Amino acid sequence: MEALALQKKEQRNAELRERLLQLKKERNAIILAHFYQRPEIQEVADFIGDSFGLAQKAKETEADVILFCGVHFMGESAKILNPNKTVIIPDERAGCPMADMVNVEGLRKVKAQHPNAKVVAYINTSADVKAETHICCTSSNAQRVIESVDSDEIIWVPDKNLGHYVSQFTSKKMIIWEGYCNTHDQLSVQDIMLMKAEYPEALVVVHPECRPEVVALADYVGSTTGILKFCKESSKKEFIIGTEDGTRYMLEKDSPNKHFYYASKYLVCPNMKVNTLKKCVEALETLKPQIYVPEHVANAARASLERMLEVAPG
Repeated sequence: MEALALQKKEQRNAELRERLLQLKKERNAIILAHFYQRPEIQEVADFIGDSFGLAQKAKETEADVILFCGVHFMGESAKILNPNKTVIIPDERAGCPMADMVNVEGLRKVKAQHPNAKVVAYINTSADVKAETHICCTSSNAQRVIESVDSDEIIWVPDKNLGHYVSQFTSKKMIIWEGYCNTHDQLSVQDIMLMKAEYPEALVVVHPECRPEVVALADYVGSTTGILKFCKESSKKEFIIGTEDGTRYMLEKDSPNKHFYYASKYLVCPNMKVNTLKKCVEALETLKPQIYVPEHVANAARASLERMLEVAPG
């Protein structure tokens, strides 16, 4: 029965892929997918990347329609950088709890308390917050971005764990917002130690959105792209992975002869996983849900994103 169910699922996915490719051609669309998406979505994407790579690709594309398979703030960034293009997401419920942890009113209060500080916002923020920001950054370029800012005082939003990690590499004073990623923040020292006991030869690689005490145990700390590159180029064959489980698809594709052990079974972002192949097809059929950003918000937010791309183009 299980084999029959799997066969039916694979047949249905094949039909959906064929329809998606047809629609992509008709719409002159590009499919962008985050590394945390379901494997079947990554399989059909034109480009798979982390927040930084996706922002770059969105700005470069000549497609008329961008199907953004990620969460809402990512679609907003694509729309901000491409105001004249149609940007759609598979499921409008794909939000980001961490992005929701910072709001314009709260940020303005902190800015008023520190008038000489410049705001550096992790790209995992809403368009409204980006509009209140001097410059954006990602986990891969945060250090370069902070050093580029002409102020010795930085207001950092919203991820406290990434903020703590980056603060170790700068002499600037950092006022760190108390936000966090629900998925990465739950990874514990005990999780890592249990896996190390089971796989003593494995290297520990984690995302800097993890807690400081977890990051301190890692052999490598980096963005999703950094983790993929490190594992691919390492001579080691075993890795304990401390980031979202959607990365398994690319890790195993890049390094089929290596073994990857996820540090916790709970390293799953439910918001990323609401997107499905069927919803991708429906989005291209209807061109909905579309991402809209008010012009005055988009203009201000665009400046912070473009500053990032100028400071850290790659």
